[in-house]
Amino acid sequence: MKKCYSLVVALAAGLCVSAGMAQQTPRMSNGHPDLSGVWFGGFQPGVFAASDGISVCLSECDEIEGSETAGQMILPPLERPAYKLEFAARVADLNERQVQEDPVLRCDNPGLPRIGAPDKIIQSARELVFLYDDVNGSFWRIVPIDGRAHREDLEPTYLGDAVGHWEGDILVVETVNFVDDTWLTDDGAFHSDGLRVVERFRRTGDELEYQVTAYDPAVLTEPWAKQPATFTLSDFELVESPPCRDRDLPLMQDLSSHDNPR
Repeated sequence: MKKCYSLVVALAAGLCVSAGMAQQTPRMSNGHPDLSGVWFGGFQPGVFAASDGISVCLSECDEIEGSETAGQMILPPLERPAYKLEFAARVADLNERQVQEDPVLRCDNPGLPRIGAPDKIIQSARELVFLYDDVNGSFWRIVPIDGRAHREDLEPTYLGDAVGHWEGDILVVETVNFVDDTWLTDDGAFHSDGLRVVERFRRTGDELEYQVTAYDPAVLTEPWAKQPATFTLSDFELVESPPCRDRDLPLMQDLSSHDNPR
């Protein structure tokens, strides 16, 4: 029995990424773990059921055959940020009008942390390059790890200004200087331009553990941490994402045919 993980592209191609036996963690010449590679998965066991003709088993188990949930996404409850009381009405309004207001539904950059972990990492002694194959297109980030501070000469951006450092075998990436027109996650979860995001990466053999926490004291009552995820190394290579084109929303009259089944 294989332990498999799946991305949208893997599902479309009928592919599975096999975790295989435990592997030794590769290291750079400076002794730090080498995070380079294409990383697939990030789903928790039980999140997906097996679909007809495609194995998407997420733990050591037999494929589910004849199940009422076969081929369906079984998503865990959404983890929502905790907002200050004075912002509750704004969040509720954005949530109610998500189809009209969600930047992701208009082909915009999803921003951080909503974009999630990088799909591919390229690492050198001085920096890492993060590559993303997102539903809205291809995106990238460059993360210096040579001790430099955040830059003071940059305009705010969707994915911010990142710097990284090592804490033992854990890469810690701190990102600031964001625009404020992206969301942290679904359901109207806006943020301010004071958002700070901290990501933690730890490689063990052919698995990459990813944790991310958003700090925004201007609007949140506490830091918001997404559920940790584990990704598996793959030899599958990224290709350029197709362009995201909004052909439908400009024609919307009401929500009768534009419901968002969240």
